[in-house]
Amino acid sequence: MKEEKKELLEVHYGKEQLYNWHCGPYWSKFLAEIRDNEKIYGIKCPKCGRVYMPPRSVCGRCFTEMNEWVELGNEGVIDGFTVVKFPYINPSTGEMKNIPFTSVWIRLDGADTCLIHYLDEKDEEKIEVGMRVKAVFREDKKGDLYYDIKHFKIADRFKYD
Repeated sequence: MKEEKKELLEVHYGKEQLYNWHCGPYWSKFLAEIRDNEKIYGIKCPKCGRVYMPPRSVCGRCFTEMNEWVELGNEGVIDGFTVVKFPYINPSTGEMKNIPFTSVWIRLDGADTCLIHYLDEKDEEKIEVGMRVKAVFREDKKGDLYYDIKHFKIADRFKYD
């Protein structure tokens, strides 16, 4: 009996699966306020008074549950910064990160902790710790901290302590 050859056809394709996940009541409220109202909130410890931003459910010092939300506004000071000039793959997107960019540690007015975000200035000679900065929001927000707040900009050229 003669064996009959069959031609196999292979089809390669990818399918993108969109999904959502719940980031918990604290981050959900935090991100929704930025998206819907352009307001940044922290959460205050009832025992030691420390204000955390981004929010968390338990104080890192007292281990006390926190439920008091505090509006912080959209300005603060630079506590630290680095201008990144080497290329790497952004783990959030899988694509090469555009360089240079400035990563800043920002302590918003009324907060005791820092938010890490981006600054629109890339010349390290023009940036100082203690400078005031202000959030720049996008018009088409989607509930993503690093999208909805496009970046921070230097509010003025004076150094504050």
